[in-house]
Formats: sequence, structure tokens, C-alpha cells
Amino acid sequence: MTHLPLDPAEYDTSCDELAGTEDEESSVAITDAIHAILLAIGEDPERQGLRKTPERVARAYAELTAGYRVDPARLVNGAVFDVNYDEMVIVRDIDYYSLCEHHLLPFFGQCHVGYIPDGRVIGLSKIPRIVEMFARRLQLQERMTQEIAEFLEETLHPKGIAIVCEGMHMCAAMRGVNKANARMVTSAMLGVFRRSQNTRSEFLANIGRARTEP
Repeated sequence: MTHLPLDPAEYDTSCDELAGTEDEESSVAITDAIHAILLAIGEDPERQGLRKTPERVARAYAELTAGYRVDPARLVNGAVFDVNYDEMVIVRDIDYYSLCEHHLLPFFGQCHVGYIPDGRVIGLSKIPRIVEMFARRLQLQERMTQEIAEFLEETLHPKGIAIVCEGMHMCAAMRGVNKANARMVTSAMLGVFRRSQNTRSEFLANIGRARTEP
């Protein structure tokens, strides 16, 4: 088994495919919408601290939703290699940030990705970029987890894929139930990870989520 804790300094996920690009029409529409929101909540959009806020928010949303504008083929960029290796590969502790589609508030946490190759592996830096591609959208954590698993399965055709995502949701921390320390854990298990409890347990043990026996 290859176990690869992700060092963000070494495997930077920032790249052209995930840059905060946007078209001018979208930027203007978002800027106008934020200006209207500021008026609706009783603020003065022309006061010094808010004068540039609509443009800043438009740029922020361009970055936070950059995943919609990523070409998956360009992102992978041929970094799939034929390798005679069939043990588990794990990339864990991949930080991500996303936006809850229900309230447009952030949720963030870490994803852990494992797969068992069937003659093909993917370049290490591509896995966090794939996570980012699906995170930088309006999302549900459950759907994001499944999308990452399905994309890797379609790209690699491995013997199995395992994804676990942990997230802290500001829509639950800042409003509603106001539970600041509650975290959601979601998983997607495909192939041998779904069929074999031993394989699944090995993966969970190596990301530190194994169930403690009484």
C-alpha cells in the first residue's frame, strides 16, 4: 500500500484550470446583485467601506465557483500512467472549500481518497485538483463525495475507489441549530471497497477513521 499524506506546499492545487476566471457579463450581474442586497439590508453601498464590496464579492464568487469552468480532460492532461501496481493508494488530508447550495454559505474540511489500481495510476497532484474541481461549485457534501468517486472511476477504471469527506458547515454553525463544532462525514465506496469489509477497513484505518473495538 502507498500512503501519501498531502503536503500543500509540495502539491499546490492552484493552477490555470482552477483560476478564478469569469466572463464580464457574469461579473456585472453579480456586482449589481450584491449592490441590491446591500440596499435591501439597509446599508449604504456608497459608504467608504462598502464602495468596492460588490466588485470584490463578484471576484470572490468567480474563484469559489471556478469548478464549473474546468475542462476535466485538460485538468487530467494525460497524467494517467500504465503501472504494474495493484496495492492501495491513498491521498489523505486534502483541504477543500465549497459553498452550500441551500444558503450560499461556506463549508470546508478535508477529503481522503483511496483507490486500488488495475494497471493505471493517476499523477499525485491531479487528485487534489479533482477534489477542487468539484468543491468549487454550489454543492451538497454528499453529492460532491459521489462525484469525486465517479470521476476517478471513469478516469482510471480501478479495482475500487474509496472517498471520505469531512466538512464543517457554516449554515449549521452560524444560523439554524448554531452547532459550531458539528462536522459531517460522507463516504463513497465503489468496487472492491464496497464488496470487501477488509479492504474498506484497511482504508479507514489508514485515514485514521477506523472504528475502535470495545
